[in-house]
Amino acid sequence: MTNIDQSISTLSAERARIPPFAFVLTVCIGVIGSNSLALGPIAPEVARSLGADVPAVMTASAAFGLGTAASAVFLGRLIDRHGPRRMLAAALLLLAAGLAGSAFAPALPLLVAAQLVVGIAAGIALPAIYTLASVIAPAGRESETIGLVLTGWTLSMVAGVPLSAAIADFAGWRTVYLVVAAATLVACTAVRLAAVREGSAGQATSPLAALGVRGVAPLLVACAAFMAAFYGVYGYIGDHLHAALGLPVSANGLVAISYGLGFGGAAFLDRLIDRFGAARLLPLIFLAVAGVYIAMSAASGFYPAMLAVVFLWGLANHFGLNVLIMRLTALDPARRGAIMGLNSGVTYLALFAGTIGFGAVYAGTAFYSLPLAAAGLMLAAAASAALAPLQTGAP
Repeated sequence: MTNIDQSISTLSAERARIPPFAFVLTVCIGVIGSNSLALGPIAPEVARSLGADVPAVMTASAAFGLGTAASAVFLGRLIDRHGPRRMLAAALLLLAAGLAGSAFAPALPLLVAAQLVVGIAAGIALPAIYTLASVIAPAGRESETIGLVLTGWTLSMVAGVPLSAAIADFAGWRTVYLVVAAATLVACTAVRLAAVREGSAGQATSPLAALGVRGVAPLLVACAAFMAAFYGVYGYIGDHLHAALGLPVSANGLVAISYGLGFGGAAFLDRLIDRFGAARLLPLIFLAVAGVYIAMSAASGFYPAMLAVVFLWGLANHFGLNVLIMRLTALDPARRGAIMGLNSGVTYLALFAGTIGFGAVYAGTAFYSLPLAAAGLMLAAAASAALAPLQTGAP
């Protein structure tokens, strides 16, 4: 091989390499996830400190979710005007301020208000992160890049939740929020200093206009069913293990770790998505997730079997989320921010609806019925995803 051929091969390899900035985006997802998942484990200590009960404390989590949904829908469009990197840096600063406010909140209403601020920041940050992931992805490695960024959720679940509980035990719950705030500032600095080509700034698109892009509506319906199924089942696994199977509360920690390992481990297989094509795979992946839920229902009375199924659940959900994001960001590159804002808004509304709806089902039956209901939602998600056009582009 000549020196010229070697130079061309080296240049091609460099172009195909996933940019290091993807790891920064992974950390950004990790700090957002750490906040969203941290309150549950430390809620009893927060309640004692603020003189409230645990359900009242969890209203702060609801405020976070509603703030995220509203911000993603109505402010996500600003990403298209000002650029995803600039908006992400600004959102991370606001996120750090909200986390600091959570740490120093002297009363529950102020904690709720601080978490609302955190939610508003997250509603901008998440679509900006997903938009940047699609922008920086090398041609032919889109799913691998997005998959790497999505492992930030694994970091928050496998490392963030246990660390939050440990920090709360040794240094108090307020320290948890201070640590996450410090990590957020580090991530913000990395985002601001990064040299990233994100294209020229465009115009802010209204949510309704973005909803009119061909293919957005059926994919958002699929997203709603997908997320409602996940949050509806995940929210009640811990109580099922404790109340029905007689296991200690710590058993739920292994469930979180098993799910996180499956979700993160799927990143090593993401290149298969680029090989076979995201558009055709999405309905099949959702059908596979439905199969996992049916297996979960059958295994609900056996803890070891549940751990194995939950691992597969994380694996399948990773592929589902990865391909869903790929499909949405490819529909109209000029409106990626607005579209991903709608996606995040639907996700957090589905969190609320799934938790409430599945809770009513769980109260009247047993846990095994929840995965069956989730399987039904996944069939609807597969059907809706199949309606989305294979060819991308604005109407």
